[in-house]
Order: sequence, then structure tokens, then C-alpha cells
Amino acid sequence: MEIRKIVITGGPCGGKSTAFRWVRKTFEAQGWAVLCIPETASELLSGGVPLFSRGSNMSFQCCNLRLQLEKEAVFTAAARGLEAEKVLLLCDRGGMDNKAYMTPEDFNAMLENAGITEEALCRSYDAVFHLVSAAVGAQAFYTTENNDARSESPEEAAALDARTLRAWENHPYRRVIDNSTGFEGKMRRLTDEIGAYLAQAEKEKSHE
Repeated sequence: MEIRKIVITGGPCGGKSTAFRWVRKTFEAQGWAVLCIPETASELLSGGVPLFSRGSNMSFQCCNLRLQLEKEAVFTAAARGLEAEKVLLLCDRGGMDNKAYMTPEDFNAMLENAGITEEALCRSYDAVFHLVSAAVGAQAFYTTENNDARSESPEEAAALDARTLRAWENHPYRRVIDNSTGFEGKMRRLTDEIGAYLAQAEKEKSHE
């Protein structure tokens, strides 16, 4: 069985929710079983877990990483139980996204608490696809109305987008999907990039 775990990340209002529908439909049609791991931070916030506790968000981020890794382990186990030759695990953000919301010192302390190195966490994902926030290059379409856990201004969203990009900058396979085309074109470019990655991975596998 072939299991590929990829991350779709990006700044607020980058199109992730729609992207998951596009990606799932596209690759199921190509014979992939597709499992989608929901965004952990939004789950925690929607469930009433406070972003800041006792003046710090360290507790929240530690909970976020712990739940993220547990969910990935559960979905991976579920993937192995499928009657499928190839499975695509789609992560709505990944463990490295936490870095965009923390100081370097707090991020390192969180990793130490979790017993994982930054390199190991980063490379636990096969590929990363960053959807640039509409606040960067398509500000007229920027909104937070489709996500109750979001309240960033366009300026805050653009800054967060940049921090998220930096958080994943050391991943060996990272692709950035900007707003240089219309939204449908953005989705097509994303599925094309994912398809290119999967084709490359299959080629490398056949040469092993």
C-alpha cells in the first residue's frame, strides 16, 4: 500500500475549504482513496478551548500539536485498514503551522515537551502546499465570515500568511499557490501541483 501524507496550509481566506473538495474529487477520480484530517486549531477554538490562558498561548499550542499528531496517527491507522492500493492523507494544516503563532523559544519548548525535533516534525509530511491568503493579491475577496474561528484584518492575515510561509521554509517539497489567477485557476494550479508531486514520488519509488 502507498500512503502519502500532504499538508494544505496558508494564510486566512486562502481557499483551503474549497481546495479540499477539489483535491478529493480530482484524486478519487484517479483511483486514490482520500482521507481528510480537519484543522485542529479551529476544532479547539470552536470547542471553547481558549487561545490565551494565563497570559500565554503556550498551553493552547501544546494541546494543538498533541491533538494534531494523535489525529494523524489515527488517520494513518485507518488508511492502512482500507482496501486500497494508494491512499492520500490530506492535512488541513500540520504541526509546523504552530510556529507561525509562537516565539522561537516557545516553539522549541513545545517541541521538547512533545519529544520531537523540528526536522522530524517538518519531514513527517511528504509535501506541503501553501495557499496564499486573499489578503495578498486579492484583497477585494478577503473575508472571515466563512470561519467563526477567524477574525484577522487583511493586514493581520497578510502578516500571518508570511509567518506561515517561513514556518515551512525548510521542507524539501513546498509549493506556493498565489492569487495571480482567478480562484478556479488557483484550485486547478493546486491540483496540478499535487498531481506533479504524486507522479514524481511514484517515479522515485519505481527506481528504488
